[in-house]
Amino acid sequence: MQELDLLHTFLEVHRAGSITAAAARLGVSQPAVSERIARLEAELGAELLVRSPRGVTPTAVGDALAARIAEPVDRLRDVWTAPSAAAVETVRIGGASDVTAARVIPALAALTTGGVRIEFTLGLAHDLLARLADAQLDVVVSSVRTPMRGIRYRGLVDEEFVLVGAPPVARSVDAARLAADPAAALQHLPLVAYDAELSIVRRYWRSQFGHRPANPVAMTVPDLRGVLAAVVAGAGVSALPRYLAQPSIDAGAVVVLHRPDEAPINTLHLAIRAADPLSPATSRVIDALTERAKEWDVF
Repeated sequence: MQELDLLHTFLEVHRAGSITAAAARLGVSQPAVSERIARLEAELGAELLVRSPRGVTPTAVGDALAARIAEPVDRLRDVWTAPSAAAVETVRIGGASDVTAARVIPALAALTTGGVRIEFTLGLAHDLLARLADAQLDVVVSSVRTPMRGIRYRGLVDEEFVLVGAPPVARSVDAARLAADPAAALQHLPLVAYDAELSIVRRYWRSQFGHRPANPVAMTVPDLRGVLAAVVAGAGVSALPRYLAQPSIDAGAVVVLHRPDEAPINTLHLAIRAADPLSPATSRVIDALTERAKEWDVF
């Protein structure tokens, strides 16, 4: 089995062209994949892959090995790893609908072929964290770090937020006034909010202007993709993660309204129960998210 694991790992790297991508597919850490490749190369006495900043390129020996072993290794892996119904573990994950769709699901999809079943619950952070504390969820991906007894947090990735509006909205802002008193220059603009508490735009206003926004609220949408759609349609302005807003910025559908000297940053966290031991499947989920987060764009 050990030699089979080495060969299977090599095949995944060869097919993916990347150690990082292969690690996500296998549900293991990147160092573990690198260590397996090194052991296989040592056993065979030949270099199989050439590393570069863009990934890996197989050597002639590596290509020949992959062609020779692909079919038998795949057949053997089907026999050894086909999960029975009893072997499948369920991990219950909570998160906001937008970040779950854009980032969490793609990061975890490969685990479902290896004995992990994933059930998502979508909603607002406070509600999801309460369900985690009540053992109704195993992991929560949260944009806030709410102090709750029995919950511990691990930072996952930092997100930069930008204040955006449609081009006609941007043209309504007086440039000279914006430079002198940004909050006053923007005060006439309606807001598109994520929730009734204005959680995201409130944090932006407080970090940049020192107070809550006094702007009227035009629309509340509990999904950042919906917030962006409303902003593009001209319903109002909002603060959004740059990774989500950047394609619309590049396309000219929205404009950055305010450019601070220091960009506002928010950390996305993994939340788990502090006292409970992690199941093997939950550990694999956390490892896969932590590893994939290293690749997520941070502008």
